[in-house]
Amino acid sequence: MPEWIPVPGSAKARLIEAALHHFERAGFEGSNVTDIAAKASVTTGSLYHHFGSKLGLYTVVRTDLERRVTDRMEGAAESAGMSDAIPDTPGDATCRAAVRSAVLVAFDAAVRFDACRVLGEPPPHDDADPIEVTVRAMLSRDLEYAAGMLVAAWRSALLNVAGGATVAPVRSALEFVIHD
Repeated sequence: MPEWIPVPGSAKARLIEAALHHFERAGFEGSNVTDIAAKASVTTGSLYHHFGSKLGLYTVVRTDLERRVTDRMEGAAESAGMSDAIPDTPGDATCRAAVRSAVLVAFDAAVRFDACRVLGEPPPHDDADPIEVTVRAMLSRDLEYAAGMLVAAWRSALLNVAGGATVAPVRSALEFVIHD
């Protein structure tokens, strides 16, 4: 079993679940290890043992969510015909439809996972943003900078939902921004 998949009900699994709850409600900066550990019914020592730090725990939570979202994005793009498209053809309608589908599926997944704030916040590291990398792979070289803009709109939409906005109108606004 890969190390990042904790045994259900284990201290590590409870910490991940508690962390997602706290990071989603208060953000990374607003969460503290004492509250996360208490919600998981473990000591802070257990948190440090399994993850090394609050940032280590956040990175595990976020990396898992990003992987789950990018998997769905790739599936959505393929369903929209991306496997038959030629990304180096600027303005290719199939590529545009694939990107649109992928971004909307990513939004819906983040909402379903109750991870709008976690995924809406900028990544906590200088590594490549996996969401942006996924979108960029669907675009021609002439449009590669659009990936950052689309992901910024996606993150903004997620933060609006995390801030209490109703999902449907935020999704409609995102659809407007990434229209065909």
